[in-house]
Amino acid sequence: MKILLEELPHQEDSLKAIMDSFTGIDNKSDNSVANDEYANPFIRESYKEVSNIDVKMETGTGKTYVYTRLMYEMHLQYGIFKFVIVVPSPAIKEGTKSFIQSAYAKQHFAQFYENTKIELNVINAGDFKSKSGRKNFPAQLLDFVEGSRQNSNTIQVLLINAGMLNSSSMKNSDYDQTLFGGVTNPIEGIQNTRPIVIIDEPHRFPRDKANYKAIEAIKPQMIVRFGATFPEVTIGKGKNKITKKDYFRQKPQYDLNSIESFNNGLVKGIDIYYPNLTEEQAQNRYVVDSVSAKEIVLKQNGKSWILGVGDNLAEVDSGFEGDIEYAGSKMLSNELELEKGMSLIPGTYRSSYQELIVKDTIDKHFEIEQANFLRNNQRENNSPRIKTLSLFFIDNINSYRQKDGWLKDTFERLLKEKIARLVAEYEFKRLPREQEYLQFLRATQESLSLGNDKQNVHAGYFGEDRGSGDEAIQSQVDDILKNKEKLLSFKDENGNWQTRRFLFSKWTLREGWDNPNVFVIAKLRTSGSENSKIQEVGRGLRLPVDETGQRIQQDEWPSRLSFLIGYDEKDFAQKLVGEINSDVKVQLNEEKLTEEMIQLIVKERLKLDPEFTDEKLLEDLDELGIITRKNEFKKAIEIKGVQKNGFEWLVEFYPELNTNRLREGKVVEQRKPTDKIRIKLRKENWEKVKELWRQFSNRYMLEFDRIPETVHFMTEQIIGNPDLFEREIPIQMKKSLYASQDKKSVILKEQEAEYERVYLPGMAYGKFVKSINLATGISVKDIHSNLFKVLKSELKGDARYLSDVSLQNIIREFKKRFDEVFAQSYEYKKLEFRARTSIFNPETDNFIDDINAEVIGVNIDQHAHEDNRYLYELPPMRYDSVTPERELLRHRYNDKVTVFGKLPRRAIQVPKYTGGSTTPDFIYMIEKEDETSVYLLVETKAENMRLEDKRIIDIQKKFFDSLKEDHVEFEEVTSAQQVYSTIRKLTED
Repeated sequence: MKILLEELPHQEDSLKAIMDSFTGIDNKSDNSVANDEYANPFIRESYKEVSNIDVKMETGTGKTYVYTRLMYEMHLQYGIFKFVIVVPSPAIKEGTKSFIQSAYAKQHFAQFYENTKIELNVINAGDFKSKSGRKNFPAQLLDFVEGSRQNSNTIQVLLINAGMLNSSSMKNSDYDQTLFGGVTNPIEGIQNTRPIVIIDEPHRFPRDKANYKAIEAIKPQMIVRFGATFPEVTIGKGKNKITKKDYFRQKPQYDLNSIESFNNGLVKGIDIYYPNLTEEQAQNRYVVDSVSAKEIVLKQNGKSWILGVGDNLAEVDSGFEGDIEYAGSKMLSNELELEKGMSLIPGTYRSSYQELIVKDTIDKHFEIEQANFLRNNQRENNSPRIKTLSLFFIDNINSYRQKDGWLKDTFERLLKEKIARLVAEYEFKRLPREQEYLQFLRATQESLSLGNDKQNVHAGYFGEDRGSGDEAIQSQVDDILKNKEKLLSFKDENGNWQTRRFLFSKWTLREGWDNPNVFVIAKLRTSGSENSKIQEVGRGLRLPVDETGQRIQQDEWPSRLSFLIGYDEKDFAQKLVGEINSDVKVQLNEEKLTEEMIQLIVKERLKLDPEFTDEKLLEDLDELGIITRKNEFKKAIEIKGVQKNGFEWLVEFYPELNTNRLREGKVVEQRKPTDKIRIKLRKENWEKVKELWRQFSNRYMLEFDRIPETVHFMTEQIIGNPDLFEREIPIQMKKSLYASQDKKSVILKEQEAEYERVYLPGMAYGKFVKSINLATGISVKDIHSNLFKVLKSELKGDARYLSDVSLQNIIREFKKRFDEVFAQSYEYKKLEFRARTSIFNPETDNFIDDINAEVIGVNIDQHAHEDNRYLYELPPMRYDSVTPERELLRHRYNDKVTVFGKLPRRAIQVPKYTGGSTTPDFIYMIEKEDETSVYLLVETKAENMRLEDKRIIDIQKKFFDSLKEDHVEFEEVTSAQQVYSTIRKLTED
């Protein structure tokens, strides 16, 4: 398949606007080097901001196409032949290179610019390495700088990313070669070409930052910036301070904004999905109370937790699965940037919740894929098929790259299950296109069976992949970054199916890369609060191409992007719509008719009526009576029996103003239909365990052994231990001034120095005490008495010992000692009152009728066999994990098991000594040989349990051991076989 580029009206308009804004060639220049054959001709107003041009185009509307064609056009009209394209990252550089060098782009531009070619010179980091002991310039740099205008059919283009342009390799002058016979510095060599610079993604190049200054260092005659967003600049101070977009000439010379792009069908529409959480999970959130480079403070219901660098969030709440730690520098180990006030919801970190997003993504992919493959299936002449791609953004590379990575295994398992169901479905279909799709599915199955290194269904690209040396990984990277046509094709040149259509990345592809046939994007983790929402969906906004390479317009095959996110970003749709609507050329004022609004209406009306003027508009509005003499909108005007305010009537009579707003249906939040699903309790089975729930509805008090004395003793042992106190030593760099050899100036040298024994100052005494109090619950009085004593007697009053390191040492030691001492040093004491659980009301002595399905499990098993001993009506059966939960629910138990099932959350509410409550996962009622019944409670855990998991096991075991007289048994298991074995033993006893 070959992609067919075409001239699109908005791209032609963009090119025309740029050429109309170009200041032209300075033919009158008397500069002696004006005709230098290695340099561009001089342009008028060169090296001045007035010559620079801004082009604003929404993501997915063809910026790369326009600036590539611009180079051809400027060469054709003005003989300009040296351009430098600066991009912010290697991934974007690869995408630009792939487009310019593609056969389809060369073929397309050849029809307008016959016999003209672009010679693309790409500079990479490794190109400056010394060879054979000599330090030479890269060949690409030489070709660009020394390319001559004598070769009139060649355009010289240097493609470089900002980091490389700003590197020491570009600034050094110690090369063993020269440029132009004398220049030894790459930057100076580029300067001599009098380049035109094209900047891609300008918001990544604020003018006060190093990367933009590196661009200025090559002295471009003119800069043309192409982007959907531009950097911001702050003007003024205090109340007069305003922030606005930083455009060269106060506004873009071409402006295709977000609203026009969506409303005019130049990009896909967007559907946003997220799995809901139960009300209990949604309310269980932790607010970032403060965050610094070395610690974060999380707060919930007045209680605080302090986490230092390396501390695991699971120590706060076991819901934070995935070994998420505080990595320091205001960032979690999953690269989520933190800020004060941000909420973290443990439920969205559970592997079961992430698995649900993966499953939803696969389901959505195949829903769209079938529609795109079977286009107009009932017609004799079927429309060309459209290849469907899906993109996952993840935060943990190992979960995908490692042989037994959780994400890879989960994704492949769910994918195989989905394809198996589809194959079974399509085996009974007979239309030719349906049989073709069946072949495509079977080829996918076969590829998945080949294993990780040979499968051709999914691929990943991550920054760490560069230079990995792994051929299988490099093949995946090449497919994603370079082989766009391969990804878009159904078959290769030999007629074999191309089954690769699921891609994984880690925000490396958030800008610059896209693929027109990405129809589904899934974010398995939030990417932070400050990212542009349009940038996040931008990888899938471009309109798709069919298998013939033809671009499919929205009016012939409406295309939408499905964007799947977590509950913690459920306001994504509103933010995206707000961001799109804020990208307006004219801000509508609902109080007064502004000059900008008048001109917008006049501009649109002139297309229909060449004599329409602003005076005519004002006369019409005055006649309608909706504005005052000061052009203010009247509050209430009745027209034909209908009353509205003046602004509402204006929009009704002049609907062209609505082009300034996103049309309804362009961005839609799709609620999952499972949000309100409830499952009925099978009452006859719950009645069999009612006596047990009467026990569980009793409230219990935890009675600790000698708490005051023990905590007091622990406080003395910990806070009074001088070994836990450390002063922090800063890492020092030494900067020294030296006189230059000619003694006429000074130079600055920087080197690592052996530091003197200088320590950082400690924190304030009161803050140190309060921090310990918040993290441990020890009274301020006890902390103060022991801290003051050790500080005075052992630490010689040196307040530098009140450091962050000391604080973390104390908190860590307290947690360790507390668990050692109190894990078993308490008893459950039954109180004289009862309370409701989530399923049982002791006042009515009845169980509830139904329950929210997701409190039993987030996953669904539609194929579970019917068993009248199960606690709920089927189908479907709900579960959280495949192993061992789904195995336990599918097992056919012997007739000694009279009742079994998975327990809803908070169904028992065992009190935890650390606060809160816990409920085991399963219950079995088992009939023994002596015809007595025993209740087996089961808690399922992974083999590599965290500390919090171990606490829960110990707590549940202690609680249920106290109920042994009531025939209650408790078992902790990591496999289904352990449960089967326990059931056998209980029936034999």
